[in-house]
Parts: sequence; structure tokens; C-alpha cells
Amino acid sequence: MRKLFPTYRFRYNDFILLGLVICLNIIGILAIGSASPERQPRQIQGMIVGLVIMVLCSLLDYQKVLRWYWLWYGISFLALAAVIAAGVTRGGATRWFSIGGIQFQPSEAAKLLLILFYAKFIMKYKNRMKSYGFLVLCLLIAAPQLLLIYEEPDLSTTIMMVIILAVMLFVGGMNGKLAGGVVVVAVPSILIFLNLVVQEGSTLLDDYQRGRILAWLHPEDYATTTAYQTMNSIMAIGSGQLLGKGYNTNEFSSLLNSGYISESQTDFIFTVIGEEFGFIGACLVVILLSLIAIRLFWAARETKDMGGAVLTAGVGTWIGFQGFMNIAVATGVFPNTGIPLPFVSYGLTSLVCLYAGIGFVMNVRMQNKQQHRQAFDMGVITR
Repeated sequence: MRKLFPTYRFRYNDFILLGLVICLNIIGILAIGSASPERQPRQIQGMIVGLVIMVLCSLLDYQKVLRWYWLWYGISFLALAAVIAAGVTRGGATRWFSIGGIQFQPSEAAKLLLILFYAKFIMKYKNRMKSYGFLVLCLLIAAPQLLLIYEEPDLSTTIMMVIILAVMLFVGGMNGKLAGGVVVVAVPSILIFLNLVVQEGSTLLDDYQRGRILAWLHPEDYATTTAYQTMNSIMAIGSGQLLGKGYNTNEFSSLLNSGYISESQTDFIFTVIGEEFGFIGACLVVILLSLIAIRLFWAARETKDMGGAVLTAGVGTWIGFQGFMNIAVATGVFPNTGIPLPFVSYGLTSLVCLYAGIGFVMNVRMQNKQQHRQAFDMGVITR
């Protein structure tokens, strides 16, 4: 047990990262209290549980945890397969298990489990990272789980996991020319794909997914249907102006209170913040998300161990890019994806898994600092 829970010096904890995460989570709890007051107590409970799990994960030796990487892959695959077979269907999507009144979303846990898997897999085969064959192998291993998530259907989470994998491979030492080639091919491919999707009679995507893309490209044609939610979101954020209308405002002009913003506690929680806390509140959320992501990527850069660096970069991508995608949807930059805002949107599975990810990152940071200190004391390094 002591090998799994080694002793670390308390001062090696990343208290700045912890403070940024807690501040962002508190803003989310306040916004949920305005959007859906009955859900606020459960989100507070989720924060408490998340903090406990974060502390436990920060005390675990992440290198020992990564040794079980195939176990994490297997658990993730089985959970995703099980939810397809016997999950709860809501809004045309089967993404949840319901256990004792608590809903669990395996695709959120799969993000963390696949980060743990690839952190070890990339570290183990780091000498093959510049091989085209190894890149194909990584994609083939991820394919079964990506397909299961896509079949829920959950295209946005599928895209998010591909982005996480791509960044982890890059940090792991993927061939630079190969990475550039992928970008060169991917950009025109996306444009061609979008062009094909919007063609009448296209079957490349489900009707609702195609409708979201069309509503994004031509919102004026879908103002009363598919684009209704996004357009109301943009108006609500703009109506907040500089300081907002006030927390839990009773103003008659509030689009939230008028019921024009659906899913305001989850996908469109940024809209609530923009309307009630204004430009300053919205900027604060963006700044906190950016600082968390930057700190995680900087930690990945400083970490000497390949597995720890890839793990940290994976969590940083998860929080940073997912936050960007959510805000982009709320402001009309991206089509509606149905992806939560990290540490802000309502959802216990997402919140607890994010805290677990932060816990593993903190362990990476503590081990890196402790090893650096030991090397300094032994005279191996001078600073």
C-alpha cells in the first residue's frame, strides 16, 4: 500500500492550479443556482466528492496507476458498450446509466481512462513515435471506443477525444512532418465534408446533426427552429453588457427567466454567466479556463517523465479545448455540439472525472518537484 501511496511533501502541491479550479467551480455553482436552483445542492455535493477524489488521486503514484493501462482501456470499452446496450435514452441519445436516481455518463469517464491508457502506451513505445505505422496503430486502438461514442450518438465527444489523442501524440514526439501533413490534409477535408453534408439528400450525418450545421451556416433560415437556442444565447450574452443584470436577476427582460434558454444549466451555462455577470464575468471564466490550460501545458513541458508529460497534456487539452468548444457554441462560433463547460456546467460524472484528472496531474507535479529537489540535494543539478 505504501508503494501505491508514497509520501510526498505537502508544499510540493500545486496550490495555484487548485485555486484556479476551485474558483471556476464556484462560479459554475453560482450560475447553476440561477439556471436551475434545485440542482445546485447536488452540484455542491459533486464538488465535495470531486475534491476528495482529487486528493486521493494526487496521493496515488501515477506511474503505478499507468501500469494497469490495459485495465483502464477495458473498463472504458465495456462501460461504453454497456450503455449502448442498456443505457437510458433521452432526447434521442443513449448516453447514461441510471443508478439509484444518479445518472452516470461513461463517455465522460472514457476521456480520463483513455488519457491514462495512452500516457503509458506512448511512453512504452516512445521509440516508435515517428513511425507512420505506430500512428495508425494508435488510431486503430482508439477506433472501437470512438465508434461506440459516435453511435450513442455523441459526435462532439468523439471529436473532443480525437483532439485529445492528437495532442498527446504530438507531445509524445510524433513526427513533425507527419503532424504538418495531417493538418494540411485535415483542413481541406473538413471543408469538403461540410460542403457534402449541406447538400440536399446527404446521408453522411444524422438529420439532427446535419440540421445543426445548416443552422450554424444559415441561422436566419432556422431562427425559429434549430438556430433558436443559439440565437437566444447570443442575445442573452449581449444583453448582459459590461456588468450584467445581476445574479439571479428578476428583470423582466431576462431571457433566462423568460424560458428562452433551454439546457441553461449544462450546454448553455456560459449564457447564464454572460447575461447575469456581463462581459466582466464572461471574461473571468475565459481567463480562468485559459490559465488552467496554460498551467497544465507548462507543467507537461517541465515534466521529465514521458508518461507524466503526456498525461498532463491530455488533461490540459480536455479542459482547454472543451471549454473553448462550449463557449464557441454559446456565442455562435461553432454549431451546437452539446458539450459541457469544464467545472462550470451541471453534471456530476464530468465534474468528478475532471477533479480526478487534476488529482493525477498534481501527483505528476509533486513527483517532478520532489525528484528535482532530491537531485539538487545530491548535487546532480545546481538549480
